[in-house]
Amino acid sequence: MEFSFIEPSLPLKSYVKHYFLFRSIAGTAFNDVVFPSGEMEVIFNLGSGTWERMVNGQYEKTPAIELWGQITAPLAIRSAGCQVMLGIRFLTHSASYFFRDQIAAFNNVVTDLTDVLGHSAQSLHQRLLDTPETTRRIFLIEAFLLQRLRQQQNFSSNIDKVADILNSLMGDLNTGRISQIASRHGITMRYLQRLLHQHTGLSPKVLDKINRFQQSLKMLNNPSHSLTAIAYSCGYFDQSHFIRDFKGFTGLTPTAYLQNQTPINQLLK
Repeated sequence: MEFSFIEPSLPLKSYVKHYFLFRSIAGTAFNDVVFPSGEMEVIFNLGSGTWERMVNGQYEKTPAIELWGQITAPLAIRSAGCQVMLGIRFLTHSASYFFRDQIAAFNNVVTDLTDVLGHSAQSLHQRLLDTPETTRRIFLIEAFLLQRLRQQQNFSSNIDKVADILNSLMGDLNTGRISQIASRHGITMRYLQRLLHQHTGLSPKVLDKINRFQQSLKMLNNPSHSLTAIAYSCGYFDQSHFIRDFKGFTGLTPTAYLQNQTPINQLLK
């Protein structure tokens, strides 16, 4: 398996966290679980293999162009065959600048991007299939994204403000401080909640919980950190609170997670 990241060009750094490329050889099959990240993704499937995700207790094949909304609970997936996946991982607040729909409508589902953007998404996917070089593929994706931004100009005027608010929220791992963040930016709690829901599809409280969970994942991969130390460092009231939230996002306790690392999780360490 191969997993690599590509940085966005300067015009898209305020919107795209990175692009990623995943390859696996034919015959390599595995099951995995996707955890909440606080970020939305678009994934172009360019290989001959198949991906499936769990829907109502049964696996269903994912579309050729996947739009991943905000995931707030563990989502089981499985892979078979030769995979080539090229993805766009948006910054927490930025996917809304590329889609007219209410972002919350995509929460906890994998949507066919063609159903959202129509022929333009299909055309881009075909050009990516016809273009083997990764550098050229990224060029095509960036041209597509910049064109979407030009079409959505009226939505991008406050991106810096939203980014500042989210950076404050992500840097404050104590949920009791959310009201202080609103005051610091000269806005009401109600406006902060509306702004974040508009741009992320999530409430400040859920975003904060996902952020603390992601911080705990990073610390868990360091064996020198005890569960108690992780809990307090990530703003949890106590270890039991940390374990309860962690299990809600992964389906596993922290100890069980470390004992059952899946292929993609190992690559992301």
